[in-house]
Amino acid sequence: MTETKYIFVTGGVVSSLGKGIVAASLGKLLQARGYKVTIQKFDPYINIDPGTLNPYEHGECYVTDDGHEADLDLGHYERFLNIATSRANNITTGRIYQNVIRKERKGDYLGKTVQVVPHITDEIKRNVKLLGQKKQFDFVITEIGGTVGDIESLPYLESVRQLKWELGQNCICIHLTYVPYIAAAGEVKTKPTQHSVKQLQEVGIQPDILVLRTEHELSQDIIRKVALFCNVSPDSVIQSMDVPTIYEVPLVLAKQGMDETLLRKVGLEVGTKPEMKQWHEFLQMKYNASEVVNIALVGKYVELQDAYKSIDESLLQAAIYNNRKLNLVSIHSEKVTEENVAELLHGMDGVVIAPGFGSRGIEGKFIALKYTREHDIPTLGICLGMQCMVIEFARNVLGYKEAHTTEISPNTAYKVIDLMEEQKTITDMGGSMRLGGYDCILKKGSKLAEAYGKSFIHERHRHRFEFNSQYREDFEKNGMICVGENPDTGLVEAVEIPALRWYIGVQFHPEYNSTVVNPNPLFLSFIKEAIKK
Repeated sequence: MTETKYIFVTGGVVSSLGKGIVAASLGKLLQARGYKVTIQKFDPYINIDPGTLNPYEHGECYVTDDGHEADLDLGHYERFLNIATSRANNITTGRIYQNVIRKERKGDYLGKTVQVVPHITDEIKRNVKLLGQKKQFDFVITEIGGTVGDIESLPYLESVRQLKWELGQNCICIHLTYVPYIAAAGEVKTKPTQHSVKQLQEVGIQPDILVLRTEHELSQDIIRKVALFCNVSPDSVIQSMDVPTIYEVPLVLAKQGMDETLLRKVGLEVGTKPEMKQWHEFLQMKYNASEVVNIALVGKYVELQDAYKSIDESLLQAAIYNNRKLNLVSIHSEKVTEENVAELLHGMDGVVIAPGFGSRGIEGKFIALKYTREHDIPTLGICLGMQCMVIEFARNVLGYKEAHTTEISPNTAYKVIDLMEEQKTITDMGGSMRLGGYDCILKKGSKLAEAYGKSFIHERHRHRFEFNSQYREDFEKNGMICVGENPDTGLVEAVEIPALRWYIGVQFHPEYNSTVVNPNPLFLSFIKEAIKK
């Protein structure tokens, strides 16, 4: 295929309809047909990236291998397509304006008045085309954040309008809307969809395919009605009903021929329907699993659905590959006390101590870790979770009662977790942590090396603080072994207690490197050991 095809996914009526899942599912269907596909997300907020956003505002901050803090939808893209995304796959309004202002300061516009049209829209279009031009993808799918009608989304929609004229048949717009079911009337209503499409048409964009998000199956009469009033053919109206798992969505869309419709619209041969054998096998394992594995996730954002999204999905994938149903129990670390920890963790086969920043809820993590260590419950600590393992061990085994991280207690007598040297002169919070993929050498014979099945790995990071190697000898003499370190810096990346059945802490984030067809080995090993318990 010589020319890259550009697909835009917009949303209407309400947010959180699942544009990212639809984009990832469509990408999966095209990928299964042999096309090279990538997906990017445009977020209409002024922040340069989500790295400084509170999880209460934004959910999980995802990290790409090249060290970019990104929207959580990039996690869906990677999990579905089994590809690595990069900085180019997530653009915010803040970055668009930053780039334009930087050019203006350098004099690149030769004294012209810098305006939203054409300068901001040109920068948006440049970023849209970047992936297609540089990496020669067959399809570049671009998800536009927010909903049609949002003021902040207008420059993106104007850019889409221009691109549809410039690219012709090589540009497709997919619009996702909501069809509510009114219980009192006992029927679904299409008016919100009609109004949403009308708003899109008012900014000059006619959607090529409509995806209707609905809780109830829509009749063919409803499909024809939507097609008639929204100027699309009936085969271009796709319904996306609620399904038990997001991993069923590609199959739901394929059953309605969404990928076939799209290929016809861009002038490509439809060809034979792809088998998607691995995908079907994965879902079959999920359906066939009858026994349950009980895992507790201890963190301070557990009440938020998306705060630990990648961890949740990695645990689900690992459970399925171990032929188990996952019962994930969320435990708020602020509510964990010496008095209730046994009750809270009763019946748990394994415990994950979540990552995060700041002091809130950290004492509850120490209490949970002390309990799992003393009762030999399989435990995985991630990032701050690993640091909490180190602090708890220092306090209760080494006898360093005041041991802490200098993030929370800068003047502690025992700085077992300390600020990394290169971080000590940094005052700018945004994008300044140790971010992205780094190599790690694992200690031969360790449980961690056994989990990965090799002694050299590459995982992603997001942290400022590290294990203080001055205390390494004290820890190893008393049973907590440093089993992973960076080959270039010697930074300790992982610890474990060999005397316990499975008690491992990692400074990196294995959840960023786990996909449907390639689950992360660390989660597989953790779940396997939890099942044994």
